[in-house]
Amino acid sequence: MTDDVHRSGRAPAGEGDSPPGPGMSIAARVQPAVDQSFDGDSLYAVRAAVAAHASAAGIPAARIRDVVLAVHELAANAVRHGAGQGRMRLWITGGGIRCEVADAGARPSGSDGDGDGAGPDAGSHDAAPWPVEHGHGLWLVRKVADQASLDTGPSGTVAVIDFRFESVRATS
Repeated sequence: MTDDVHRSGRAPAGEGDSPPGPGMSIAARVQPAVDQSFDGDSLYAVRAAVAAHASAAGIPAARIRDVVLAVHELAANAVRHGAGQGRMRLWITGGGIRCEVADAGARPSGSDGDGDGAGPDAGSHDAAPWPVEHGHGLWLVRKVADQASLDTGPSGTVAVIDFRFESVRATS
């Protein structure tokens, strides 16, 4: 299933002169600046890598927060709703940056993270309950990214987001 947000399917600007073939990942054509596997314990490393590379690429500070937030949300979704781990790739393009977050599909039956809505502090009496409504994370990603897509199938989910250097989109 393809999300209703447009996905160009092209290699990053200036990094290839023809689009990848059907089902061909961008990674099959262009070497990413970051190619990092993650799980629930390493989301901080994903955030740090994204922030460092977005800053080095020249993304304005306010937009770096948007990029980090969007990638973190996609990675957290991969951990929570996917197989508990995933892979993040980031490309610096002529016009901005592109991030791809992929997972290998749903968690095996009976594994931790069965989707019951309980977070890590669910049993804590000190933690105030956090209202959870599914879909807000992807809504937020779509609001802050200049372009976003989500492809889901039996072998997993691949989310791709683009942030342009010249973008002045409001995040509200």
